[in-house]
Amino acid sequence: MANPVVVLITGANSGVGYQTALALFRSAKETYQIYVGARSQDKATEAIKQLQTENAVGGTQSDLISLVLDVADDHSISQAFDYVKESSGRLDVLINNAGILIDHQGQSEGLTTRQIFSKSFDVNVTGAHIVTDTFAPLLVQSRDPKLLFLGTSMASLVISQNPSLYFNQSPPSGWPKQSYKQDFWAYKSTKLALMMIMRDWPKTLKNDGVKTWAINPGLVQTNLGNNPELLKSINAGDPHVPALLIRDVIEGKSDEDVGKMIAPDGDYFGSLVPW
Repeated sequence: MANPVVVLITGANSGVGYQTALALFRSAKETYQIYVGARSQDKATEAIKQLQTENAVGGTQSDLISLVLDVADDHSISQAFDYVKESSGRLDVLINNAGILIDHQGQSEGLTTRQIFSKSFDVNVTGAHIVTDTFAPLLVQSRDPKLLFLGTSMASLVISQNPSLYFNQSPPSGWPKQSYKQDFWAYKSTKLALMMIMRDWPKTLKNDGVKTWAINPGLVQTNLGNNPELLKSINAGDPHVPALLIRDVIEGKSDEDVGKMIAPDGDYFGSLVPW
């Protein structure tokens, strides 16, 4: 494979991460070497089998490589770095896709509020930062390095101040608040913190030519929150839509929006999410 674009996707065995791997694998514009990151070898291997099956009629020259990468495990991250360094010698695109939403699931599993917040920050914020910090030496070896973070409009300070939106409505007076435990306090807090990381990395890597974006996938049907049936019942979108946006970003269609959070066309809050 001559000069493929080397891409690493964390959490690529399901949801938006999986669909992004598929979109890149099917690309007619570029040839990719795609590291399919997952927490276990079994998950990564199964994802690659499914990707190859879904693209059975395609004529792609791209390559899929399984990569064990648990963003909450420093040793796993270090081993993944060593493998990519030895195999490819550089990294052109890093997509920090892996994330969890356990605000409700954690309650049902008996996790305390502190445990829910701590675990959420460990994966969604600390994990993404350590992965980026670890793989930065390979990114700066690229001739056109790109760095992406998966965000959400739910964490926008501007949007959170809009009283007309249903999720910004205040409950009646008195305690306890029936809706209090139904909000995504931990998840939104982690994604807001992640945006500061997304703002700081471009400053750190500016003179290395690394382009950085945040992606708002919108409300899509994935296993995030461990309730895909609920998402389906409220007509959540297909995760292939943000995956195509991510592919467009990688292929140079959003270079004018570097450093911003972008969303698919038709998103409720627009293609540029206000912060």
